[in-house]
Amino acid sequence: MKKILTTLIAFLLSTSFSFAGDHKANIIVVTHGSDTDAFWGVVRNGVEAAKKDTGADVQYRNPPTGDLNEMASLIEAAIAQKPDGIVVSIPAPDILGGPIKAAVAAGIPVISMNSGAGVSKSLGAVMHVGQPEYEAGLGGGEKSKGLGGKNSVCFNHEPMNTALKDRCQGFADGMGEKLNMVEVSTDFDDIKNTVIAHMTSNPNTGAIMAVGPTGCDPTIAALKEMGKAGKVVLGCFDLGPAIVDGIIDGTVNYAIDQQQFLQGYVPVMVLHLNHRNGTLPGNSINSGPGFVTKGNVELVKKLAGKER
Repeated sequence: MKKILTTLIAFLLSTSFSFAGDHKANIIVVTHGSDTDAFWGVVRNGVEAAKKDTGADVQYRNPPTGDLNEMASLIEAAIAQKPDGIVVSIPAPDILGGPIKAAVAAGIPVISMNSGAGVSKSLGAVMHVGQPEYEAGLGGGEKSKGLGGKNSVCFNHEPMNTALKDRCQGFADGMGEKLNMVEVSTDFDDIKNTVIAHMTSNPNTGAIMAVGPTGCDPTIAALKEMGKAGKVVLGCFDLGPAIVDGIIDGTVNYAIDQQQFLQGYVPVMVLHLNHRNGTLPGNSINSGPGFVTKGNVELVKKLAGKER
């Protein structure tokens, strides 16, 4: 992360970027993250850090329960305010595509982040900040297979999110197996019970992927309760305190880190710069993936849930 931030800051300085003055940008960030999903707390920390560093007027909005129709309404409300830029996640283009196109038609620069890399350009966004989800899942599947995992399952807590579907498909392809995606809720106890039920019905399961902390944390608890911790190859997307602890104690073999702090931080920085002098990076920015294992987990432990 430090290397990426250093590069970004150098870019901003080279274009005579000013953090304050008479070019204060009004930016609205709209994501699909629910209030209970810790992942999005880190994204919001990135947004707030960029707000502080730029002096821009930045508002963060999200549907409390993750309802996508409500998110679409939030984007429409943001357009009505005529901001200097809008940042959006795009988990469901069929629901969110219309409002995003409307923002572009209104002359508002839009940057997509986190999810939506495959449709961002077609919807009119100027760039995307995130990780290539299929490739990240593919790398995870290859790693799990290399660790001896087989008969895999991918637990997905946001089945409507195309990015998470891509993660599961990539994971299955990396394993060299047919996709076995199990949809779960976002409730901790419900997910834990679903994992236990699946493992009981499918005792030969040797590799699990959870596509975020919402699914991984209860999966960790389920494996420990069943006495299978360390006996099943477990990979998780993103970081959080429970995942970091799981890597340390051997329950989690690896985490795929998309550095979501950057997904909140970079778009605000770029839109502020664009408002000031009309410049934009030449390409979209990949914030990940990177793999966190027992070999490097101590380096990120103190930042997990805050900036990682």
